[in-house]
Amino acid sequence: MSTIALIDCNNFYVSCERAFDAALVGVPVVVASNNDGCAIARSNEAKALGVKMGDPIHLIRDRLDKHGVVVRSSNYTLYGDMQRRVVAAVEQFASEVEIYSIDESFLDLEPFKDRDLVVHANAMRAQVQRWTTIPTCVGIGPTKTLAKLGNAAAKKNPLFDGVGDLRDAAVRAWVLDRFPAGDVWGVGRATAAKLAALGIVTAGQIRDMQVKQARALGTVVLERLVAELQGVPASAVEMIEPQRKGMAVTRSFGTPVRDLDALMGAVAQYAMRAGEKLRSHGLVAGQLTVFFHTNRFKKDAGQYQGMRRIALHPMTADSLELLAAARRGVEGAWRDGYAYTKAGIMLDDLVASELRPRTLFEGDSDRRERLMSAMDEVNARFGRFTAVPAAQGFKRDWRMRAENRSPAWTTRIDEVPVVRA
Repeated sequence: MSTIALIDCNNFYVSCERAFDAALVGVPVVVASNNDGCAIARSNEAKALGVKMGDPIHLIRDRLDKHGVVVRSSNYTLYGDMQRRVVAAVEQFASEVEIYSIDESFLDLEPFKDRDLVVHANAMRAQVQRWTTIPTCVGIGPTKTLAKLGNAAAKKNPLFDGVGDLRDAAVRAWVLDRFPAGDVWGVGRATAAKLAALGIVTAGQIRDMQVKQARALGTVVLERLVAELQGVPASAVEMIEPQRKGMAVTRSFGTPVRDLDALMGAVAQYAMRAGEKLRSHGLVAGQLTVFFHTNRFKKDAGQYQGMRRIALHPMTADSLELLAAARRGVEGAWRDGYAYTKAGIMLDDLVASELRPRTLFEGDSDRRERLMSAMDEVNARFGRFTAVPAAQGFKRDWRMRAENRSPAWTTRIDEVPVVRA
């Protein structure tokens, strides 16, 4: 049996902001999404005031001001660097670290199973807090799903004091019988509704389902979940990993765009990012769609939506080829006289790079692949968009609003905090 842990940073974005601004500790804080649109992270104090995930900032502004809630613009450069520091702090406590999301990592604790793992986990939490100030919770179990449930229990139930160890069958059963089925990792709304119709409303009842019934109700995903709740790792369950069908990079503009060159600058950035995402997944695309449109909610303004689909021959993950295709699409769909507020790139017909069909006149693809690899390395080391095509521009008036963004405390030498004694 495996021994797996999940370490999860509490209110991660808020905790990152507090790490460099002590004035935020103990006060309600909300981190806003791109363009300062919606609440995507909330401190416990903000949650207590009724601020919900996804609340539009402009609709709750009066309440935020009334209660002195501090709103910070999202600072993903800071959060990404703090994630790296968290991972560095936990590496010595596990034989393997698998980053699941920006604030969660799975840990292989099998080599440490003869230790008191609650003490081990608390030592790890203390090291993360000492290195980064970020508070964490840990779940431990024989499978990833049970580790995830243990983490949720550690967050919600003070009895666990930050570490939910579900290796013991009695403790595991106690938690599963009290955990809502709809909150189990991998159970979506549609599946939760189907389960509820059968009277299955707890994680314990999902665990007790017949495997055939689970597959019939929720396909292989639910079958996998039942097995994991029973303590059988998903790797031991026969299943087919679904292939990713498409991906997208879309953004709303901070200010409306009326100029073709300005719009092309934004689309160029999205095309470059789309290529980077393809390469990180080892994929190539066979079709690109570029779109841009006006504000659909302004009924008194002129409305227009431009869109073009371009087949990619040969299939590619080359950002410059994606950019060239996007430019053709933008120029073909452009209309003067409109104020555009959003644009995006969508990629479809994705296949693994090594399985892409070859064409007779591809040219020197190895050279372009080396160029893309070098560009990715430069941007990874010195910051995204360090190396960019000229079409992306440098002024970028269309960039998203971020009026309350904190400094790049850890990644820009001119913004590193100064301590004076």
